[in-house]
Amino acid sequence: MTDEPFSTVASIDYPILDADAHVNEPPNLWQDAVPGKWKDRAPKVVRSDKGDIWHFDGGKEKWPVGLTATAGQSVFQIHPTGQNYETMRPGSFDTQARLADMDADGIYAQVLYPSVTLKGAKVYSEERELQLACVRAYNEWIAGFAAPSGGRLIPQAIIPTTGLDDALAELDYALKCSHRGALISSFPNGGLVPHASDEAFWARAQEANFPVAVHIGSFLRTPPPAAPKDSGQVWAGSLAFVARAAWTKAGGQTLDVACDLLFSGIFQRFPRLRIVLVEANIGWIPTLLEQSDDMFRRYRWWTGAHAEMAEMPSRIFHRNFWATFMVDRSGLELRHRLNLGHLLWSTDYPHSGTDWPDSGITIERVFRGIPQSQVKRMLHTNCRELYGLEVPDSLC
Repeated sequence: MTDEPFSTVASIDYPILDADAHVNEPPNLWQDAVPGKWKDRAPKVVRSDKGDIWHFDGGKEKWPVGLTATAGQSVFQIHPTGQNYETMRPGSFDTQARLADMDADGIYAQVLYPSVTLKGAKVYSEERELQLACVRAYNEWIAGFAAPSGGRLIPQAIIPTTGLDDALAELDYALKCSHRGALISSFPNGGLVPHASDEAFWARAQEANFPVAVHIGSFLRTPPPAAPKDSGQVWAGSLAFVARAAWTKAGGQTLDVACDLLFSGIFQRFPRLRIVLVEANIGWIPTLLEQSDDMFRRYRWWTGAHAEMAEMPSRIFHRNFWATFMVDRSGLELRHRLNLGHLLWSTDYPHSGTDWPDSGITIERVFRGIPQSQVKRMLHTNCRELYGLEVPDSLC
């Protein structure tokens, strides 16, 4: 592999691996899979004049089909509501259609995350038995969705938020099934604060070299502020939405959990644990690490933190954390302050961040001028090594 500056996708002779893509779960998934006594409260799609809307736990929570199903649309068509399963691309939920869409976009393999459960397993219900039934139904479905793909679709299992025992049980199920990683929306104990009991989960994940992911949209301590109802205020809609989207994609949602994990002390006991920060991009990470090291040096003695962590936070992050990104030229310009072997490019298909079917144009724009050997790491090698994928070395 030459180290000439990258300029065109025509120079890529290796399979491109997408580290963060999604499914739109089929409308009948949970209605078909959960026990009969839960069907009234299990997730289901309700048709409305604003398109298809997911209802959870009998309508206690609602999720419109909109920004999760925009692949192939122009920016003039994207809208948070108004989509339905008849108009979205079948690649959202049909395996063969998905592979065809990947071929059209020049993508060999995709790591798969949910859409409906991006807020976390708790969205299903606070009721333990119902949540566990829904979690298992999804994990079984996503494994079946990926099975006919010949290894091109990489399923991630959802971990419940109902306590350590349930988290361990679902992790063990995922390890025995075909999942290649797990998605958490709370600490294994079920809360948003780390606990000593979590160590059993981390130990199991480390033993299996099983990546544990945190995706944007979950692990949030507080909900975003409600938009003002006064229609005379500009923030009532458009600018407020863009502001929250910018904050999220610049790492805003992920900073809390990244710091909680980084300073939890778990990596002293589990130095091979793999944490993946998904869809928060990477430009914010060098600043976090610089400030983390500075604060740790200044305050570790009087706080007693030196007794819990013997390493600099940046060292732990470089060893134990991976991160995905889409369009982040700023982050790539700071890549020398990151672990280049832990950066993973992604498409976000079929969500509103995707440029399908023209991801090649995005790749040329994002990676232009970067040494080709480094581009290969971010488009292929890093993802392949993290998930232990068996993929071709070359497209030739």
